[in-house]
Amino acid sequence: MIGSAVAYFTLADPAFAGEVVVIERDPTYTRASSALSASSIRQQFSTPVNIEIGRFGIEFLRRAGDHLEVDGERPEIGLVEPGYLFLATARGLGTLEANHAVQRAHGADVALLDPDALGLRFPWLAIGGVAAASLGRSGEGWFDGYSLLQAFRRKARALGARYVAAPATGFAIQGDRIAAVRLADGSEVACDAAVNAAGPWARTVAAWAGVELPVRARRRCVFAFTCPTPIDRCPLVIDVSSAWFRPEGRGFICGVAPDERDDADDLPLDVDPRLFEARIWPALAARVPAFEAVRVNSSWAGYYEYNTFDQNGIVGALPQPGNLILANGFSGHGIQQAPAVGRGVAELIVHGGYRTLDLGPLGFERIAAGRPLRELAVI
Repeated sequence: MIGSAVAYFTLADPAFAGEVVVIERDPTYTRASSALSASSIRQQFSTPVNIEIGRFGIEFLRRAGDHLEVDGERPEIGLVEPGYLFLATARGLGTLEANHAVQRAHGADVALLDPDALGLRFPWLAIGGVAAASLGRSGEGWFDGYSLLQAFRRKARALGARYVAAPATGFAIQGDRIAAVRLADGSEVACDAAVNAAGPWARTVAAWAGVELPVRARRRCVFAFTCPTPIDRCPLVIDVSSAWFRPEGRGFICGVAPDERDDADDLPLDVDPRLFEARIWPALAARVPAFEAVRVNSSWAGYYEYNTFDQNGIVGALPQPGNLILANGFSGHGIQQAPAVGRGVAELIVHGGYRTLDLGPLGFERIAAGRPLRELAVI
């Protein structure tokens, strides 16, 4: 998604007069995080830059048909906006309130609910142990991520992007700049600017330029289940246990981050069934009594491109090589942040700096300086 978003925004800029080449080792996107994502979008983050990214993202998604239309065909991405609902215990109340203040200051349409208000709004929810909740009243929800991925790709190609289906194997570096990208067949693609949008494998690409990137492939499992009892007006719920669930079709999907000791790098994309039985189902059944009776119908696994440094995206040009631009490490938020990041990277390529939303806080400089921009709201 990130690579095709960069291609689209670059070619859509009237000031751009060059060529865009997207090197894609697997055009089927079988293992791509974009194709395996739960494809949700929110503004409830703890850092201003992520809130602003979410605000632009939802506006773009609402008009995706206008932006990405090709030859009269408008993509349908199935966007719905039931909101996110973050639950907090008394121990987590201070963080919830602090995040809420930042979100409101940056225009997010969010509301704090006390337990009584929470129970009235969502009577199917057990509120034991919940001190407060934060609800996104608009601008948050989910969509068909794979359709959006294909729409970005189709529009970029319509604007002139050339997609090369081949593995990249390294950079040809001349002086302090990347002159070309080397492909597995021995050929090279010359470039004035190179963008690392390699997702979970971004660390390998950065290493070709001698850059150590704190991005790792971390497996996340998603389970789809059905419940015989109707659950009305259900948002995406993040429980105090860290398990999450949301509606999907006639059922629900859910997940949880694994324990740290089980969260190794580069695990195979095989679902760990223990997560549902041992952690997710007990938490969901305690929070929603109707979920005591559920049936798991399917499951899948995909990679987060997890930034181990501060769980925030790493975006922008490097000091050296000066023409390598990073768009990595979104830690599970890449698909929703692709529109804003794609636009920002395009502005760097075409104009040499950000013209709309300043993504400077996400620059690599903070990594080099050991100065984390910590994102507290990682699911």
